[in-house]
Amino acid sequence: MRYQHVCVESIGYCLPPERLSSAALEQRLAPLYSRLRLPEGRLELISGITERRLWEPGTLPSDKSIVSGRFALEAAGLPLERVGAMIHASVCRDHLEPATACKVHHYLDLPESCVVYDVSNACLGLLNGVLQVANMIELGQIEAGLVLGSEGSRQLVEATVDALNRDQTLTRAQLKPALASLTIGSASVAVLLTHSSISRSGTRLVAAAGRANTRHHTLCQSGRDEAAADGMSPLMETDSEKLLEEGIATGQATFAAFLRATGWSPADIDKTVCHQVGHAHRRRMLDAFQLDAARDFATFDWLGNTGSAALPVSLALAAERNWLQAGDRVGLLGIGSGINCLMLALSWNGVKVAGVDESRVPGALADPSISAAGGVEAARAVDRLATHP
Repeated sequence: MRYQHVCVESIGYCLPPERLSSAALEQRLAPLYSRLRLPEGRLELISGITERRLWEPGTLPSDKSIVSGRFALEAAGLPLERVGAMIHASVCRDHLEPATACKVHHYLDLPESCVVYDVSNACLGLLNGVLQVANMIELGQIEAGLVLGSEGSRQLVEATVDALNRDQTLTRAQLKPALASLTIGSASVAVLLTHSSISRSGTRLVAAAGRANTRHHTLCQSGRDEAAADGMSPLMETDSEKLLEEGIATGQATFAAFLRATGWSPADIDKTVCHQVGHAHRRRMLDAFQLDAARDFATFDWLGNTGSAALPVSLALAAERNWLQAGDRVGLLGIGSGINCLMLALSWNGVKVAGVDESRVPGALADPSISAAGGVEAARAVDRLATHP
């Protein structure tokens, strides 16, 4: 899949206020660690994750998606009536119905002509949404589209800790499928794409490639559909070793298609941003693709695995810190459970980024004087953040 007319215009993000370190998480697991005589530091050693973030109790995905969406729209300065599609694409959503996108659309004041719906595909949901909006733009159906989502990990982490401490029959071997659940973090992000004719950024989507290896769909599964943020007790089982092995194999096939679509070689790729899982996955993947770890931007060590938000949030932070430079050929490399794989190529020319880390700026969302990251003034957006429930 190649593109001629699609640009990434802006990215908005919001990071949670509560930090939960792996050490503190292990303290909560003291009954289990004591019974199984597990060494402290095991979780961080295995995953490379020092901490992850949590939203405040009762936070709905839509609450934070509205924040990130407003940041992205304000950063771009695009008239709202030009947004022709809005997709909410995180694993987490408010309800089974209506679509979480409906509430977000309402509070973002987007036009009635805007196509609105949810997309769900585990950790690739937002990338899938980006591709769908890109296709609409390339076909000339819309001028601009917004893809957003918010992942919350509090319920999964707390339910997993409770289940592990309560089960007195659990062995070390039986513990393995639950460990991935303890690496999950929370984050919110929104990506605005536009037709190149109205883009101010000039950062072009060059190509994309995808593969589905669905015979491995059982390697990472949650329980029944748990859509609501309140009152749910989700549990997830993951065969991390097999998922890593098969994910890399699927990734290699996708990467070969990615190189064909772009006409690039691995040496031509200046920077990469990948789905954020942990240090073992990152090392194995980059080695398999013959890519230099020094040219890859990682956030898993302090944000954990934030699901579908992980890659676009990392892209926003890489842009915000000027790690990406004009002229860079950038690979966005996503591998998710299912197994699904999706990779996008960008020709980088800068992207407006606006966001807030609530752990560093207490009460920021109630402060109309805050300026968003990257020098983008978002006072109007922040001033309106309290206008939704």
